[in-house]
Amino acid sequence: MKNYQRLKGMVAATFTPFDANGELNLSVIPHYADLMAAAGMTGVFVCGTTGESLSLTVEERKSVLEAWVKAADGRFKVIAHVGANAIREGIELAAHAQQAGADAVSAMAPSFFKPASVKDLVDFFVPIASAASELPFYYYNMPSMTGVSLPVAEFLLEGKKAMPNLAGTKFTHNNLMEMKDCLALNNGEFEVLHGYDEILTAGLALGAVAGVGSTYNYCSDIYNGIFKAMETNDLATARLLQQQSVNVVKVIIKYGGGVRGGKAIMKLIGIDCGDCRKPFTPFSEEEYKNLKTELESIHFFN
Repeated sequence: MKNYQRLKGMVAATFTPFDANGELNLSVIPHYADLMAAAGMTGVFVCGTTGESLSLTVEERKSVLEAWVKAADGRFKVIAHVGANAIREGIELAAHAQQAGADAVSAMAPSFFKPASVKDLVDFFVPIASAASELPFYYYNMPSMTGVSLPVAEFLLEGKKAMPNLAGTKFTHNNLMEMKDCLALNNGEFEVLHGYDEILTAGLALGAVAGVGSTYNYCSDIYNGIFKAMETNDLATARLLQQQSVNVVKVIIKYGGGVRGGKAIMKLIGIDCGDCRKPFTPFSEEEYKNLKTELESIHFFN
């Protein structure tokens, strides 16, 4: 791997901007990138769940990644999610990510025809990781979306034998015992990127040093504070900030969760990424009004 450095701090899972017709609106990304840089992001995670990856075509995903690499301009790392149900699409996206200048690639398990064993999952990922062999590869573990609940620690150990660039896992699951097991493998050989925003404090307490989150986009002060508090063992501050995170998440859940509700919040803070693609229902003006009121009630805009 070229210039490999372990990740530390906040990695924002970015939203994909669309216009009123549901087409890509790449003109939003430069301003969006400026916001991420100003917020102190270590990196961005492009076209993942938050970015509605599987609702995009391969060519659209390539265009979004290219726009982010250009807009980042070296100010933060760009991680390309290249997961797909079709293995050939994953290979194509990984090869493109390396060519386009991404800093890393990641992929979730196929979610239609699912791997039945760790060996099946490794075999699926080998050609994808190999297509971006110069970049670190992270297994995006998210059982709630993929329905794949294979043991991650076993995958990391077996996967490393076949994928030299396997760097670790984006662990978007609340099974903290399994997460700790991954962190402990071979004296910390693998990176474990914490992916559950509302329990970040727990992940950091177990030894994670980086997180990938959708709410980092609009709550960066909260999470930056959590990272700093945990580094100095200031648990009281970390707990207070984590509760603020929980309060925000409780609001977004009412509006369709982190993708639909989060995208609406982006518009409220001045980064209009449009509506989500179907099957998500477009956000109504009444919902925007109610969302803003609820956020004001928890002092979000302060």
